Order: sequence, then structure tokens, then C-alpha cells
Amino acid sequence: MRIPSNANETIQKKHGYGSRDQISTKEIRPKSLIVDFFRTAPFGVSVVDCELRYLYINEFISRLYGKSIEQHLGRTTREVRPDISPEEENAYRKVLESGEPVLGTEIQNRPADHSKAALVWNLNCYPLKSSEGTLLGIVASIRDSMDSKIKERELNERLQFEILLSHISAIFVNLPAREIDSKICDGLKSIADFLGFDRSIIAEFSEDNNKLIRTHHYTLPGIPKPPDESLTEMLPMWVKSIRRGVSFFSNPDELPDPSWREKNFCEKLGYKSIVSIPLQVGGKILGAVVFTSSRIERNWPEDIIRRLRLVGEIFASALERKRTEQKLEKALREMTALKDCLEAENLYLRDEIEVLHSHEEIIGQSKAICRTLDQIEQVAGTSATVLLTGETGTGKELLARAIHKLSSRKSKTMVKVNCAALPASLIEGELFGREKGAYTGALTKQIGRFEAAHGGTIFLDEISELPLELQAKLLRVLQEGQFERLGSSQTLHVDVRVIAASNRDLAQAVTEDKFREDLFYRLNVFPVSVPPLRQRREDIPLMVWAFVKEFAEAMGKTIEKIPKADMEACNRYAWPGNVRELRNVIERAMILCKSTTLHLELPGSAPGSSASEDTTLKEVLRQHILSTLENTGGRIRGDGGAAEILGLKPTTLDSKLQKLGIRREI
Repeated sequence: MRIPSNANETIQKKHGYGSRDQISTKEIRPKSLIVDFFRTAPFGVSVVDCELRYLYINEFISRLYGKSIEQHLGRTTREVRPDISPEEENAYRKVLESGEPVLGTEIQNRPADHSKAALVWNLNCYPLKSSEGTLLGIVASIRDSMDSKIKERELNERLQFEILLSHISAIFVNLPAREIDSKICDGLKSIADFLGFDRSIIAEFSEDNNKLIRTHHYTLPGIPKPPDESLTEMLPMWVKSIRRGVSFFSNPDELPDPSWREKNFCEKLGYKSIVSIPLQVGGKILGAVVFTSSRIERNWPEDIIRRLRLVGEIFASALERKRTEQKLEKALREMTALKDCLEAENLYLRDEIEVLHSHEEIIGQSKAICRTLDQIEQVAGTSATVLLTGETGTGKELLARAIHKLSSRKSKTMVKVNCAALPASLIEGELFGREKGAYTGALTKQIGRFEAAHGGTIFLDEISELPLELQAKLLRVLQEGQFERLGSSQTLHVDVRVIAASNRDLAQAVTEDKFREDLFYRLNVFPVSVPPLRQRREDIPLMVWAFVKEFAEAMGKTIEKIPKADMEACNRYAWPGNVRELRNVIERAMILCKSTTLHLELPGSAPGSSASEDTTLKEVLRQHILSTLENTGGRIRGDGGAAEILGLKPTTLDSKLQKLGIRREI
């Protein structure tokens, strides 16, 4: 360490020392400002030469050893203090030997007042060198080692407090709202115990922001608890101060005259010192957290205030989250109550449409379709055979799928067989399977539909078209669950639920010897009649919009409206082809549509005419017959012909065609 070269000259003039000094005035010349600083420094500073003679000491050293500055200068450390500690002398010697600083030496020196115990000091020694590097002496500083220990203790205390805050803050992360209050009380206790408070309180403003009410508190055992009543009237000045920011006092006498209510309150409960921290979130004051001391008067340094602000932020965030969650829960309860009320008021309507909601593919809420759905739900859970009857296009296959999905066999396959679509020569092999070489062209073994449906359901559509010779074999499967493949004598056993469907009157077919009576009774265990579309006209608008949505998504089109007249025409139309015909009409209209308005052209309407034109009964009949002929490909006679569908004799239908001006070749 080097100091300015005129330091010695200043010391000589002030204290009369110089003849024995080995440091010339040319070597040391400090400025008086630096000398004054060291003279009044709050720690000891001394300068000794290489023989350990004092060249300079400050006032701190003089007070510490009870000897004047003059009694030090020019004398060695041992001459001044015969009881000098060995640790101090060793530190000086090490600097003289090495020319390097020796820092952090702890020494014990008894103060001038020998009634006090010896103190522990911290000594730092620095070499004093000339500008050429020659060692001239030693500069030493000494301070109470308790200073550093106090700072270390304060640092450790601050660290422990921050750990406590982190722990409290972590507790509130994802904490359910119902537990926040109890955890806040635990947090108040932890803070009060750590900082040595007697009470910790949280007071919150009411929803209307007019009242301040104590909501949480912790009180040290033996200390009176704070009152439960509203604090707004009791402590008006304090309530106002909360809105302004932090407020505190170390003694109630510090309170201004307008706060006489607060002063009386403190004297009554024995409060000596109080600090109040606002609970603020997003500029909104929720209330305040208050810490009090009743046993001693407390000072409120900025460090403590800063810590308590952090406490307030944690509690304010937790309280705001609790309030938000409570509002959401209240809103949810109100919505639930409203929902229950609406359900109670509309119980009948809900019961009417509940069945439809459980069958996504079946659209409608008419009484006719609801009765049908009630029936399939009743039979679905059993293993009974079901016979679905109804006109073509009424959705019998959809109902068959609904029965299967509601049954215990829903995890298995539902196999569909259209008996009218298979040639009579092939249908037996399709139903019951065949062995390789069973007939010409049977090059491989093939399992039948019944085997494929084992454990599940088989849907026999158009059962009336099954050849008579196969009806007996089907009856055996229904009764015994047994059959043989074509070309095999091995009897196979299956567990299959049968759902049959027909658009013909099977009872009439039995009378005409076109269907086996015993098979009819075996199939007719649980008959379900599927209503035609004309018997459920209130479902037509629902179906129209459902089909519009389906085709709009597929075609990338947007339909916003359908003319009222077109929808009314749909409701008036007889729909001989039922739901299938309605779907085809919507698909054709969607293909032709070039705007967001969909125009519907019903069968029999003249091109370019509106479907909304009023029609006479004769025109309706004409359109109905034309639509039926279109669905049968112009065929009038025979099974599935137009006459059979319309319930007329072929000759009667011919007569009507002539009267209505319908040509036979259609």
C-alpha cells in the first residue's frame, strides 16, 4: 500500500515528532482532507515504521486504548501497550518479512475501561512502500469483529425470511379456493413468529367497498384477540389510510389528533406499535394486512416494510383468486339451478325427444317415430327376433342398426343381407356358406353370412323375397341355430340374433302361399311397424335441414335459407318413396343450387315451376302415381310393381293412368 509522500511532514508539524523518524518529509505528503478522514473514521487506523514505532494513529485508536495520540507517536507498539497480543505482533512481523498484506487476523484487546470484558477485533495490515517499492512501514486498520457478524446474521435472517416467503407462496399455487383461508391463517402465524409480532390480522373490504371487516387473524397466546365487528366506524382514519398506502407508528402518541378513535382503540387493546400494509391487486385495494406489537415498542425500518410488502402481495393474490373462484362457483350454481328449473318445466317435452337423442342417425320427434323408437328400445336388450315392416325408404335398416347398438351384442358385427338383391341360385351359399367344389365354379371354400354374424346380429332385408326352398332352412336356423354348408354334411352351430325387414304384407303373402306360415310366426315374435313419412310430416323440416347440412359439408356449399313456400310444398307432398325420396330430392337441389338459398323441386313439378304452387287433389294424386312409377322403373304389375305399392289392382291403375293423362311407357 502506498500513501502520498508528504504524510510524515503533516504528522511532524501537528504532533512534534520527526528527529527519530526514518521517513523523510520528501517521502510522504498527504493532503489534509485524507488525514481528516482517517482521524475521524469509525474504525481504527495506525501507521508504524519498520521498527513498529507509531507514526500515526487516529482518534478511534486513542479512545480504544485510553492513551492520547502524543503518547503513541514515536513509541513502539509494545512500549505503548506492554500487554499487546502476540497475534497482533505476529501480523506486523509477517508483513515486514513478506512485504505482503496480512488480512483477517482476530485479536483480543481489553478496552480502556477494564470493567468491560475483552473484545474481539478484526486486524488488517498493509505494507507501506515508497514509489520505488522500498518497504517503509505498515498501515493497519482495526474494527470490531461483531460488525461483520451482525451483518452476517442480518444476511442470514434475510435469506431465511425469503425462504419462508417462497414456502408460503408455493402453498397457494393450485390450492383449492376452499383451503385458501386456513392457509392464510397459517401464513400469518409463520410471519408473526418469525418477525416477533404479537398479532397478525387481515381485514377485507366488503363487495360494495363500504365496510372493512376482519377475516383472518393470528394472536399470540395470552394476547387479547381483535374484535370481530366492522372496523369502518370504529377506526375511520385508519380505513382512509389503507387506501393511501403503508401506515405505521411505534407509539400511539405518534398518531395525529384526528385519529383519537384509533388511539383509544390501541390503548384499550394494549397495542404499542402497528404497521398496516394494503392488499392491492391490479390497482384495486382488497383490504390490509396488519402486524402489531403489544409487549415492546417496535421501529419500522425500510427493510422491514419492504419485507411486509412482499407478504401483502402474496396474500392479496391468494384472496383475489379465492374471490374469482367463488364468483365462478356462484355463477355455475345459478346456471345449474336455472338448468334444473328449465328441465322441470319442460319435463314432458324432454321425455318425448329423449329417445331420439340416443339415436344419432334417426331424425325426428313426431309421436309416430317416438312410438317406434320406444318399441326398439324395449326389445333391444333381449335376444328376440324382430320383424320390421314398412314401406320402401322408411329407414328400416337404420332401426335395425339401432337395435344392434342397444343390445348386448353391440361389440360384435351386424351382418346385412338383402334377399332381393341376390339371385336365387346364389343366396343359399351366401347365407350358409359352401365347401370347395360344392357346385360348378365353387373353386374355394366360403363361410356364409350366418357364420360371419356368430355372436352378433344378422339383418335380413326384404325377407319376403327369400325363395320358398330356403325358407325352411332359415326356419331351422331360427329354431335350433343349426345349418350345413353347401356340399357338406357337417352341422354347424351359431348364436345369431335375427332382425328381418319387409316392405310387403307378410300375412297377405302367407295367404297367397308365397311365404311359409311357420317362418312368418317365427319372425313375427316382435313386429315393429315403421311409419311412412306422410304420417310424420312434422319431422320433414328437421330431415330437410339435416340432409342440407350433410350435403353442404360434402359439396363445400353454404345454405342459409329455404323459401317458406318450398318447405310448405314438402309438407304437402305424399312422399311415396319416403325418407329415401326426400334425401334424393335434397341432394338434387344441392347439386343445382348456386346461391345460399335452396329451392326445392318436387317430383312431378314442371321444370322451372315453383314447388310452392297450389295443387289440387287430382294433381297430388297424379304426382304420387308418377313418383311411384319412377321408383319402380315404370313397372306396374308383379311383385314390387306400382300397383302393389299403391294398393290397387293393375287394371284399376291402368284406368287411373288414362284419366290423369299419364302415358303407359313411363
